Amino acid sequence: MRVTVRPASDADIPGILNINNQAGRPANTADSLAFAISDPGRLVVVATMAGEMSGWAKTHHWGYPDGEAPAGHYLGGVTVLPEVRRRGVAAALTDARLDWIWQRSETAWYVVNADNLASIALHRRWGFAEAARAPSFHTAQFSGGVGLLMRAVRPPTWR
Repeated sequence: MRVTVRPASDADIPGILNINNQAGRPANTADSLAFAISDPGRLVVVATMAGEMSGWAKTHHWGYPDGEAPAGHYLGGVTVLPEVRRRGVAAALTDARLDWIWQRSETAWYVVNADNLASIALHRRWGFAEAARAPSFHTAQFSGGVGLLMRAVRPPTWR
């Protein structure tokens, strides 16, 4: 089934919150999502399959360094409905966010729990490699105490 990705709007907030609840990740609020959607320094995207919202993701821009984590554009979390996982939704959301970042920067970053092998494997296809390890980067704290700062450089073949 084909995955379509587009920028999110305020009208998508109830659907995003529903995806979070179904995926067991109710951390975001409607206000925080509205703020992220309206921020020109960030991108929030939603994915649809057969016209139904199936996932969402966002970027962050940190304007200052924090320890080993530099200022720059970061991929935020990806949330996909459990029943459509492993069907290309996360990859399509990541492609869209990286395309947006590559228009603004030569480097993209993301942080991940060292135990999240699925996320690490997914991001390797875009060239993400470990840059540092720490118990936290910016506002992210890691269960188990070890997080990875991952870095990718815009490929020379990009546009």
